[in-house]
Amino acid sequence: MLRGVGPTELLIILAIVVIIFGVGRLPEVGGALGRSIRDFKKAVQGEDDKAKAAAKEEAKKEEQAPEAEA
Repeated sequence: MLRGVGPTELLIILAIVVIIFGVGRLPEVGGALGRSIRDFKKAVQGEDDKAKAAAKEEAKKEEQAPEAEA
């Protein structure tokens, strides 16, 4: 994702962020960004957990179906 971004480019991006938000708001912006990433990861992982649970439930139904026919 960041293959072409070197240290010089990162410093330029940091300088632009400091100019836009100011030094005083950087911790606030960083915290909000961190929370957003964490919430996104939880949401994605929750969707994966739901899909796994649905697959397990479907497998149980398939296992019980032959038993009900016998």
